[in-house]
Amino acid sequence: MNSFVTKLKRFIGNKNTVTILCVVAGLAVLIVGYNWRVSEAINPTLVPYAKVTLESRHIITDDDIGYMNVNSDVMRKADNVIRNRNDLIGKEVTYGNSIPAGSLFYTEDITRKELSPDYVLSDIQDGFTAFSLSVDENAIYGNYVKIGSYIDLYFEGKDDYNQIIYTNFVKSIQVLDVRDSKGVSLNNSTNAPAELLFAVPDSLYSLLVKADEIGNLVPVPRNASYTANPGETEVTSSYVESFIESHSAVIPDENYTSSNNNQNNNEDE
Repeated sequence: MNSFVTKLKRFIGNKNTVTILCVVAGLAVLIVGYNWRVSEAINPTLVPYAKVTLESRHIITDDDIGYMNVNSDVMRKADNVIRNRNDLIGKEVTYGNSIPAGSLFYTEDITRKELSPDYVLSDIQDGFTAFSLSVDENAIYGNYVKIGSYIDLYFEGKDDYNQIIYTNFVKSIQVLDVRDSKGVSLNNSTNAPAELLFAVPDSLYSLLVKADEIGNLVPVPRNASYTANPGETEVTSSYVESFIESHSAVIPDENYTSSNNNQNNNEDE
């Protein structure tokens, strides 16, 4: 036994032996590593793709999705490729975009449907109409005016004597959405605000449209308590309301006039 140990120590202690062992070990590491890399590179990964062309605003369903094998090395480099069908079902193709048939799904191609431009419009209750007010970042104090907050609208203009009018016109109106110049909600955009969207009673909608044409509607933010305890949305200045109505044309009810004319013609016959 001692003789075997002695011979082994001499064998290992030989410089040529050590060199050979190191070379063999190095080659083994290179071969194993190379084979592992090749295996990883060519080992396919199953990923979803679009079976048909999906147009803008389309809600993705299971029927829209097929699966293909893609080189794993390619997948490692494409970190924006969606790999899981559960991340696709029920999502919406982004506004203004489309996904060609046969294409993989990329994160920038889809969004949650609640972030789509008209999602907020779907829940507007009967008797209300969406009113859009163009703004800029300064008009809403940077990003101080938030979606869901309650603010006031001031009227700015000049009367018939060229005197300046600036007063609170509508109080406690809720901001339905804040959008950029492309109509995308700022919930899903880092662009500058360009539009405030409100849902207002039908009776108020016409007045706001005319007010914005005759003068300017200025959004004025309030504090958190104002939003937490909102009052009823209502016109606060009868003077401004009368001023706006006096500078607006009254359009006759064409259907009513037409039906009356037909009745009169029948009577004449």
